[in-house]
Amino acid sequence: MGIIKHTSKERDLLARLMRAEAVGEGDLGMLMVGNVILNRALASCLTFKNIRTISDVVYQNPGGFAGVNSSLFFSNPTTKEQALADRILRGEYYHPATNSLWFYAPSGTDACKTTWWDQRLAGRYKAHCFYQPDTGVCVEIH
Repeated sequence: MGIIKHTSKERDLLARLMRAEAVGEGDLGMLMVGNVILNRALASCLTFKNIRTISDVVYQNPGGFAGVNSSLFFSNPTTKEQALADRILRGEYYHPATNSLWFYAPSGTDACKTTWWDQRLAGRYKAHCFYQPDTGVCVEIH
């Protein structure tokens, strides 16, 4: 089953969004994006209080992911992408996305902001900056 209840359709949705958001960052970048997606479904805090499923996370509006508008999002996931999603669904976590609820890619070689949407920087992986709430704010992910 994994750390969150899901269907095979939702697993594929997770894989598709991981690809659309981070295919250029390689497997580890896609895994970190997967961490953020699941963290949003697990957290019952901030703007994620009524978000409980992968579908809820992917299609949250406002506050969703830009990748849902990418052509990379609309095709079926590959077997490899499904395997990466399965790893996330089994509970694998990767720093700096371990407790993160947000990420973004700054322009070019710009540095990550120290805070984004009032959340502190957890770290950077390649082009993505990851942000997490303070300890105690979202107890489900800390």
